[in-house]
Amino acid sequence: MYSMGLFPLITRPTRITSHCATLLDNIFTNIIEGNIKSGLLINDISDHLPVFASYNCHYKVNSDGHKIIYKRIRTEKTLNCLRNELLKQDWNIVYEQTEVNKAYEGFLRTFNTLLDKNCPVIEINRKHNYAGRPWMTKGLQNASKKKNTLYREFIKKRTIETERKYKTYKNKLTNIMRSCKREYFIKRLEHNKDNTRDIWNVLNSIIKNESRNNDYPGYFIEGTRSINNMEEIVNGFNEFFVNIGPKLAEEIKVDGIERDTGENIERNSSSMFLRAVEEKEIYDIVRGLKNKTSTDWNDIDMVTVKTVIDGIVKPLKYIFNLSFQKGVFPQKMKVAKVIPIYKTGERHHFTNYRPVSILSQFSKILEKLFIKRFDSFVEKYELLTDSQYGFRSNRSTALALIDLMEKITECMDNKRYALGIFLDLKKAFDTVNHEILLKKLEKYGFRGVVLEWFKSYVGNRQQYVQINEYKSNLMDIACGVPQGSVLGPKMFIMYLNDICRVSEILKFVIFADDTNILCSGVELPQVLEMITQELTILKKWFDINKLSLNLDKTKFMLFGKQKKNIKIEICVDNVYLERVNEIKFLGVIIDHKLCWKPHITYVRGKMARGIAVLGKAKHMLDQKALHILYCALLLPYMSYCVEVWGNTYKGNTQTITIIQKRAIRLINNVGYRDHTNALFVKMQAIKFKDLVEFKTAQIMYKVRNKLLPKEICKLFIEREGGYNLRGKWNLKIQSARTTLRTMSLSIAGVKLWNSLTEEIKESKNVSQFKVKYKKQILNKYKNEENGVNPGR
Repeated sequence: MYSMGLFPLITRPTRITSHCATLLDNIFTNIIEGNIKSGLLINDISDHLPVFASYNCHYKVNSDGHKIIYKRIRTEKTLNCLRNELLKQDWNIVYEQTEVNKAYEGFLRTFNTLLDKNCPVIEINRKHNYAGRPWMTKGLQNASKKKNTLYREFIKKRTIETERKYKTYKNKLTNIMRSCKREYFIKRLEHNKDNTRDIWNVLNSIIKNESRNNDYPGYFIEGTRSINNMEEIVNGFNEFFVNIGPKLAEEIKVDGIERDTGENIERNSSSMFLRAVEEKEIYDIVRGLKNKTSTDWNDIDMVTVKTVIDGIVKPLKYIFNLSFQKGVFPQKMKVAKVIPIYKTGERHHFTNYRPVSILSQFSKILEKLFIKRFDSFVEKYELLTDSQYGFRSNRSTALALIDLMEKITECMDNKRYALGIFLDLKKAFDTVNHEILLKKLEKYGFRGVVLEWFKSYVGNRQQYVQINEYKSNLMDIACGVPQGSVLGPKMFIMYLNDICRVSEILKFVIFADDTNILCSGVELPQVLEMITQELTILKKWFDINKLSLNLDKTKFMLFGKQKKNIKIEICVDNVYLERVNEIKFLGVIIDHKLCWKPHITYVRGKMARGIAVLGKAKHMLDQKALHILYCALLLPYMSYCVEVWGNTYKGNTQTITIIQKRAIRLINNVGYRDHTNALFVKMQAIKFKDLVEFKTAQIMYKVRNKLLPKEICKLFIEREGGYNLRGKWNLKIQSARTTLRTMSLSIAGVKLWNSLTEEIKESKNVSQFKVKYKKQILNKYKNEENGVNPGR
C-alpha cells in the first residue's frame, strides 16, 4: 500500500476482546495535506468497531435538513379545555342572526378563535432520533445509554468481569426491546383492525417493506411546458380538476331538437317537507361519524368536533334549522380542500392524479340530517328504481350480482341467448348538469324550500388544492355533484334514475354509475338487432343528460358454454364494442360460462399474498395479532360476494380451502398436515365451504322475512298453504334443466334453507340467526374431531 502512495489512517485495534486486540479494519488515503480526522467509534453494533475518516471536500450542505412543520396541539387536555370554554360561551352572536350565512360565519369565527386559543399551532422539528423505532420508550433509551457506557468500560479495561457485566446487561436489554417492539405492533394492529390501509402500514413496518411514497415530483408537465414552481403546480392541479366535468360536457353533441330531460319521469304529486332538527339527532349523527383526523379548510377535524359537540350542539341546531327554513346551505360549508393522490402512470402529469376532497366537518352533519328526511321521502313514494343498488340502505353489491346472475342462468336454462353490456361512464359524478338535476328533482317532489335548498347546495361551490403548505387559489365548480360529500351520491342516483324507463326490453342492474344491461332472446340475430337499437336510444339519453358514455371502454359478453366461437359484432355511433369472455363487475370477475374460475384464481392470488405476509409476520406477532391479519388480509377476499360465486363445483374452490387451512395452521404454529377442525373451533372461524353456506343462509333468512328488495324476493316462491305445520317456513324448490341453474341462489339457497332446523329458521333477527347457525357449524367440527373419521 505504501508503494502505491497510500497511507493508513487507523492505528488502533478494531477488534477487541478480553484476551486479544487486533487491527483488522482500515482506511487508506493518498491525501497527505489537509485536516483529516479519523478514528474509531466506540459502539457495539458488531464485534468490530466502526472506523471513520472525515475531511473537507467542499460539498455544500443542505441547510433544510431539519425541516420545521406546524401542528395543532390536539391532546385530551387541550380538547377538554376547548370543550369547557365552548360550554360557557354566549352564542347570542349566532341566535341574533336571521340569515343563515351570517349565523354560520359568526359561529365559525367564535369556534376558530377558541380553537386557536386552546389548541394552538406550534412549530415541530421533523427530526426525531427514534422516529423509526416508536417502541423505544424513555426507559429503553436510558438503558441503551447505560449499555454503551458498559461497553466503553469493557473496551477500556478489557477484563473478563467487565465483559461479563456488559454482555449480561446487553442480552437482557435485547430481550426487553424485542418484547416491547412485539407488544407495540400487536397494540397497533388491535387498534387498527377495522382499517385495512392502517394494517398495511403496520405490516410494512414489520416486514421491512418501504411504504408507498406519497411525495410529489419536483416538476410537472403541462402540454409542452415544464412547471417547477409549487404555487403554479397547485394552481395547475386545481384548474385541471375543476375543468374535467365542463370539458367532457362540451364534447357531448346533441341534435338540434329540444328535448325534455325528465320526459321519462312520472311527476310525483306529493312534495317533501323538512321537519325541524332536534339536539338528539345531532348527537346521534356525530356519534356515528368516523374518527377521522383529516382537517378541512378551517383546520377542523372530526375527532375535535366529536369531543366538543356538547358545547356547540345548541348553536348548530339553530343554524341547521335556519338552513332548512330558509332553503339556504351555508356558503362557508361549500369550500372543499382537495388533495391530489397519485394513481398510476407518469408522476409528472396532472392526469395521473385523482382528487380527494375534504369538506367542512359541519357540512357533513347538516347533510346527514337532510339525508334522513330525503331517504324517508324517497322510500315512502318508491321514487328509486328497483334496479339501482348503489348508496341505498339494505342493498349491496352482492344483491346486485344475485339479480344479474339469476336472470342470466334462467336464460341459459331456457336455451335463450343472454347478452350483457357493461357500460363505462367517463367521470360520471363530475359531469352532472345542475340545471337538469334540479328539473328532475322537482318532478320527483322536491319543490319549494327543499328545491331552493338543493339549488343552494350545488351552486356557488369552490375548491382549492393543497400540497404540504402550498395552497392554490379558490376556483368555482361549474358542474358535478360534490366529491367527498355524503349527499352527492344520493343526488347522482336520482339523476340517473330514469334511465330504466328508456327501454322496456332491457334488464338493468345498476350500482351508482356501474351499469349493466342484459338482453335476451331465442334467436341471436334478433338479440343483436334489439341490443343495437336500444343502445342507440340509450346513447341519446346519455347525451341529452350530459353524461359521457365511453364506447371505447364499454364491453359486451355473450353468456353460454358454447358461445365463445360465435362471431358477433355490435356497433353504436360508428364504434364497434369490444367483446370479452371475462370482466370485473362490482369487484367480481364474471366469465361467459359462469364457472367462476377467473375470479377464484384472482381470490387465490390475493390469499397467497396474505399467506406470505403471515409467514413474515409470525416471528414478530402473537396468535391474536395473526388472527387479526387473517381477518383483514384473507377473510375479506374469501367472503366478498361468496354467496354469488361460491356455489360452484367443489373442484373449482378446492384450492381456496387448501390455502385457508394453511393459514389456520400457520397462525396456530402447528404441523403442515395437522387436523384443522379443533383449530377452527379455537379461532371461532369457519371453513370456506361452510362460509359459502353461512352467507347464503343469511340471504335466505332475509328473503323469507321480506327484508330484501322486491327484485330479489320475487325470485323465490313460498310454499302453498298456510297451515301451521312442520316445514311452514320452507320455500318451494323450482325445477331446473341445467346443473348451472341448480347452483343459483334461487335453487341451491332454497335447498339449504329448507334443510335448516326450525329453531334456526325462527330466529327473531339476523344477528340471532347468525349466532345460532355459526354455533351449529362449530358443533359439527367438534363432533367430526371426536368422531371416527375427523377429516382434515
